[in-house]
Amino acid sequence: MKKILFICSANKDRSKTAEDYFAAKYTEIVFESAGTNQKTCNMLGTNYIKTALLEQADFIYVMEQKHADAIQAVFGNSYFRKITVLHIKDTFKYGSKELIEILESKISF
Repeated sequence: MKKILFICSANKDRSKTAEDYFAAKYTEIVFESAGTNQKTCNMLGTNYIKTALLEQADFIYVMEQKHADAIQAVFGNSYFRKITVLHIKDTFKYGSKELIEILESKISF
């Protein structure tokens, strides 16, 4: 089964929207999400990125280049071949129609 990982800063709005939306639409694929800011993730009770998530993912979609850079800084270059930068700025709330439209236009399974 294909595994997709979405990454943003806090795992609150963008990556969580992507995980939940695509999981409902494509039930034959496993979707997960996480954030790169450990302090914020801990404070919000959201998922902080872990090695196991990166290793298990077939594809990793990060919202901004800074998320790819954060992965590289903490985990090295091992996962770069799996990463696609979506270039979606942190201006959207969880589940927003506009965010979902942008995700749909940038990702196909």
